[in-house]
Amino acid sequence: GSVFSILLEPKPRAALAAMVDGLAMFGLGWSWGGYESLALPSHPEKMRTATRWTEPGTMLRLHIGLEGVDDLKADLAAGLSRYRAA
Repeated sequence: GSVFSILLEPKPRAALAAMVDGLAMFGLGWSWGGYESLALPSHPEKMRTATRWTEPGTMLRLHIGLEGVDDLKADLAAGLSRYRAA
């Protein structure tokens, strides 16, 4: 598995909820390992202390587990479509 983050374009909270609530392959939560895929929205501007975070939008932290790659990609694509449409 791997851990990485993507920065989503600024949208209302309802758009983020539509995205993550509909994810079928990703659970919500923190993990540095494990077999399940996880997604966690975060706001670096509220957590950073060494330097100021100035990028707009929400950071989406993803942990990729052992599920099928094509299934994960399809789930994320559908989630991003919901995000854009909301």
